Amino acid sequence: MEEQISFSSDGESVFGVLHIPESTPAPGLIMCHGFTGHKAEAHRLFVTAARDFADNGLAVLRFDFRGSGDSSGDFSQMTVSREIADAGAALDFLAARPEANPNRLGILGLSLGGCVAACLAGRDERAQALVLWAAAARTGRIHDRLLSEFGASRMLDMNGWPLGRAFLDELPTIQPLEEVKSYLGPSLIVHGAADESVPVAEGSDYRVALGGRCRLHIVERADHVFSGLPWQSEAISVSRDFLVEALGAPR
Repeated sequence: MEEQISFSSDGESVFGVLHIPESTPAPGLIMCHGFTGHKAEAHRLFVTAARDFADNGLAVLRFDFRGSGDSSGDFSQMTVSREIADAGAALDFLAARPEANPNRLGILGLSLGGCVAACLAGRDERAQALVLWAAAARTGRIHDRLLSEFGASRMLDMNGWPLGRAFLDELPTIQPLEEVKSYLGPSLIVHGAADESVPVAEGSDYRVALGGRCRLHIVERADHVFSGLPWQSEAISVSRDFLVEALGAPR
């Protein structure tokens, strides 16, 4: 079953879809989309993954960060910290649902959403499993690339997205590789070998930061969002098997 849901983050409405498995209460998972993405993601990657995970016993919440997709707010106000707050509110919402086991919760993040997921996992002890898909690790690299484009302006037109300077100015303070070290649970990193947006080396950076309970899986020839049916299938199946084991989902 799939339910359209909404919850509040700092007084603004966040919209999402809750995928409910056949047997409940079940282990839960929130899914954090990427920069300028949404709860369905490219080629409906998140839809396909969430349905697969729910078919395998997980209660899955995919949602739009504020300023993205159907959620309230303006993208010009977006910062990584705001998205971490939204993800925390999503975890609160899922933990309170009767369909989810609040003691068996996981976080999955894609691209910049992976950075968000890593930071939240390091801060929130409820996280019992962490999956990072093509996760951005080096925020300084993003800052340096955008700095010249911003110049002295307060707003940057990113292909029709109004990116505010607050996003740029905050980036040097966001340290996901340091934050994620506080997360001590099992983790999985999935990265495309031909990722053109986030170098595969950043997946290795997370692997080092997470230590012995982390597994790094490289999808050969895959791009940033696994935009080929075999690549998508591999990323989802590897993640599903990890999550079912890590969270103890019934199969």
